[in-house]
Amino acid sequence: MRTIKRPSLKTVLKTSTVAGLAAVMLSTGIPAQVTASFAAPVSVTAPQAPSFADVVSAVSPAVVSVRVQSDEPQETADEGGNNFSFNFGGRGFDQLPDDHPLKRFFKEFGGQGGPDAPGGPGAGPRDRAERGGPGANRPHHLRPTAQGSGFFISEDGYVVTNNHVVSDGQAYTVVLNDGTELEAKLVGRDSRTDLALLKVDATSRKFTYVSFADDTKTRVGDWVVAVGNPFGLGGTVTAGIVSARGRDIGSGPYDDYIQVDAAVNRGNSGGPTFDLSGQVVGINTAIFSPSGGNVGIAFAIPASTAKDVINDLMKDGKVARGWLGVQIQPVTQDIADSLGLKEAAGALVVAPQEGSPGQKAGIKEGDIITAVNGQAIKDARELSRRIAGFGPDAKVKIDLWREGKMQDVTVTLGNMASDEAASAEPKQPDAPVPSTSKALASLGITVAPAEDGSGLAVTEVDPDSEAAARGLKNGEKILSVNNRKVATADDIGKVIEQARKDGRTRALFQVEAGGTSRFVALPIDES
Repeated sequence: MRTIKRPSLKTVLKTSTVAGLAAVMLSTGIPAQVTASFAAPVSVTAPQAPSFADVVSAVSPAVVSVRVQSDEPQETADEGGNNFSFNFGGRGFDQLPDDHPLKRFFKEFGGQGGPDAPGGPGAGPRDRAERGGPGANRPHHLRPTAQGSGFFISEDGYVVTNNHVVSDGQAYTVVLNDGTELEAKLVGRDSRTDLALLKVDATSRKFTYVSFADDTKTRVGDWVVAVGNPFGLGGTVTAGIVSARGRDIGSGPYDDYIQVDAAVNRGNSGGPTFDLSGQVVGINTAIFSPSGGNVGIAFAIPASTAKDVINDLMKDGKVARGWLGVQIQPVTQDIADSLGLKEAAGALVVAPQEGSPGQKAGIKEGDIITAVNGQAIKDARELSRRIAGFGPDAKVKIDLWREGKMQDVTVTLGNMASDEAASAEPKQPDAPVPSTSKALASLGITVAPAEDGSGLAVTEVDPDSEAAARGLKNGEKILSVNNRKVATADDIGKVIEQARKDGRTRALFQVEAGGTSRFVALPIDES
């Protein structure tokens, strides 16, 4: 039961008196002090987004800008984007009148004065020589041709960057985040992984440096921070997450990129992407963009790849890789079905190179490499990376699927001395080979004996057939079917009939074009 207490008569009178006095003061003009009452400002208590300030302040001194000079023509676009390429009604930027507003704008804001502005990122050798900077003793015929990013990995001045940033250079300048410019020398570079190593000559100082992370622990969705010099601006920080792992963008046999959505633009190449511990998880190397600018899809070389390559470059200026010497292509489900494999995994050997370690060990065309030293091979790219991870003269055990059963061979790897890499992409034939033909209606192709006596020439392909859909063309040559040599159309028929008896629905055709062969799985169901 609630009890309501009524105010006393004394309290009522006192209140009325005070109210009356206030009314008299207002009516008589006597000033009264009135205090306004406001509501409290809005304040929301919620989980706070992570701040990257601590990471950035720690790693920024280790990130540098890399300027490259060479005797290439000035038209060569630099990585930093300072050599602007515009076209206005058929006239280039340099052809615009001096009083044109766009020319004035880019002189003032475009790359700190554009390619020829004194003291700007695109300053030529003469500008630096007049200031007594690093370019003072360099030949005046060298011009700035590229600009990217990089980072110190040791206190004595080793700098990691991209190969495509420095590949055409004759002189290199490293610009620290405080603006200090230091000359650098090229220690070595590796075009296959797009990595390069520079060395700054500065024995009197020690540099802030960063280390490589164990990127195998980096997960899709983890925060990352990219630091670099987009468009020559210097010291720019962007953040995002890891969008994907193991990306293949067709740049080489060792593609295994980390995809991030942090803003990366021209000039970020060679710069680091950090985790929240301040370690390098990747080196920015490429972006996907229809416009040339950032659209949130950037690719970084994994730290695990970079660490091994950089260690080799630091040791003797080059990378030593194991070499198997076989041309390979992916194993599709169709190919797996045609060869009796349960799953589409491993690497299909198109052809071993003459005199290669693989050929000497007995690896044959049509073999599927399923494991190296007992570790399963997922696909052709993984085989390339795994073999490259061994040094020359290393002995490795190769597991093969051949003629419906598992076998193994031991290979002593060679030394990959050139940039030529095995490719699964065949060259297109120069011209069809005319000859009398016999139709293989069920396959949609017409063949005839090849002029050189080896295999069968494809003289016609039904455009509505599976053969056409899988890229078979006139002029190509069929060397074997299910790893059996064929010289006549009847040979093909016999192999296909045997495959049907074995319960297979596809046959594996080895096709040659332009001196390069590949495998194509074609359906052989009764029609």
